[in-house]
Amino acid sequence: MIYPEFIKPGSVIGVTATSAGNGNELHIRKLESAISQLENKGYKIMETQDVRTDINGRSATKEIRAKEFMSLIENKKIDAIITARGGEFLVEILPFLDFEIIKKNPKWIQGYSDTTGLIFCITTLCDIATIYGENFGSFGMVPWHDCLKKNLKLLEGESFTQESFDKYQNEWVEEITGLEPFNLEKDVKWINGRGEMSIDLNGRLIGGCIDILVSLVGTKFDNVKQFCNKYKEDGIIWFFDNCELTSEGIIRGLWQMKEAGWFEHCKGMIFGRSMTLKTSTGIKFEDAVMQTINELEVPVIFEADIGHVAPQMTLINGAIAHIQSKNEKGEISFEII
Repeated sequence: MIYPEFIKPGSVIGVTATSAGNGNELHIRKLESAISQLENKGYKIMETQDVRTDINGRSATKEIRAKEFMSLIENKKIDAIITARGGEFLVEILPFLDFEIIKKNPKWIQGYSDTTGLIFCITTLCDIATIYGENFGSFGMVPWHDCLKKNLKLLEGESFTQESFDKYQNEWVEEITGLEPFNLEKDVKWINGRGEMSIDLNGRLIGGCIDILVSLVGTKFDNVKQFCNKYKEDGIIWFFDNCELTSEGIIRGLWQMKEAGWFEHCKGMIFGRSMTLKTSTGIKFEDAVMQTINELEVPVIFEADIGHVAPQMTLINGAIAHIQSKNEKGEISFEII
């Protein structure tokens, strides 16, 4: 596994809109606040041309978005890349990326949600560790939540254990200024899927937004079986962030991954809180998961601090992870090996 150099004050962070761009006043305000706060911590920010545009959910054409991303990859002055936002259409740029050039120019690439299509492929195709963490606009929050502080610490190479948070934001809250903190109102309670008193997992972590991962199965960008086989001695821990899939969609998606061989050498799974919990058949989310992967006989954790339902932990795709879930609380730490 290739681990890029960590950043430090004075480093240059590239920002590019690989999917949606910042197309309204609210998004621009968050962007500028994020730039200001990171610059105050000593970082330099370089935007690509179309970060501040958005047309029907795209910052630019697929060819241009890919070109702007690759320009940051090839620019030796750029030390890390954080995607501007998530969105819907990142997968469109994958055929226009040069993964050989990416492999020769390793740098930390971070984002979540739709950015899964980028960072997951870079880790599984190029053997470069990537970060499933906040998109750039999230750093516009005033003041920063602790999850943002820890996110930056990980990018700076600090080694520590992330503990589950006390509260989470249960419902989407309309933003007025774009700089509002999270509305934390519900207790965080991790759930052990088979009723275990404690779950302890050690293995190489891989995953992302399951809505996007399903789109990659069986494409020319699917190198998952080879990746999992390479690291079979470590064992694979899968993490999943569910944005919009229904219980029925989860069953189909996990079935497709399982049949494609993605879960060979799997040691366990960890699911974040779902952004939506919908079903047309009355099947609960947890039951949908357990029914589909039950024969794997691996530990499964639900309701973890991962992804769309804030706040979220920062995860390193490709790193060795140590995960514990006990007494409805959890913790995650990483080894860079």
